[in-house]
Amino acid sequence: MTSQILRLPAVVLVTGTDTDVGKTVATAALAAALQAAGRSVAAYKPTQTGVLASDGGDMGEVRRLAGIAAAVEGVRLTLPMAPVAAAAREGGKLPTLANHVAAIRELAAGHDHVLVEGAGGVLVELDAESNTIADLAAHLPGAAVVVVCRSSLGTLNHTLLTLEALDRRNLAAAGLVVGSWPQEPMDVELDNRDFFAALPTTLLGCLPEGAALLTGEQFRAAAPGWLAV
Repeated sequence: MTSQILRLPAVVLVTGTDTDVGKTVATAALAAALQAAGRSVAAYKPTQTGVLASDGGDMGEVRRLAGIAAAVEGVRLTLPMAPVAAAAREGGKLPTLANHVAAIRELAAGHDHVLVEGAGGVLVELDAESNTIADLAAHLPGAAVVVVCRSSLGTLNHTLLTLEALDRRNLAAAGLVVGSWPQEPMDVELDNRDFFAALPTTLLGCLPEGAALLTGEQFRAAAPGWLAV
């Protein structure tokens, strides 16, 4: 396991360059790797959208793959939309930024690490006050952000824009994770990986495509090896 993983702070926000880039699998892999190193881990998702009440949701998947017990949501909405839009259409009430901060601090009091999985990208709004994952990170002193990105064409621009947004807000980027690395990468993907590896922000690892199809036991055994470059 790369030593950078073991140097992650107590609170890590896992954001993406876009939706469906692999944030949930990355959150689970980080949790599994930290647990394998003897750390206690909790996970928190401020807003879960696009799932029914009976579905496990992203935190249910993190529990299954990483084997952690404490993986909770701030709020759940059924429409597959950004949180503010989903809440407006459903008539739901979104937690405040203070609610999220309090929930994360409560989890942090009983665990070595809390992994906070965002919704979409770093500037997606979480509440009616236009607070984003970036704002949440700013209210958690000492926290850092892990950025999950794609391997394919177009990822360089999206990734650099996300890193620039963090830098402009004086938020620490703890590393990059490629959320789904193909079994047979093409030249563009190999070149993109080399580009990421040369950035000042550490490339923590590349997660294989289909990782979420593994059993929890298989996932936990493999995850520490994925997060090594």
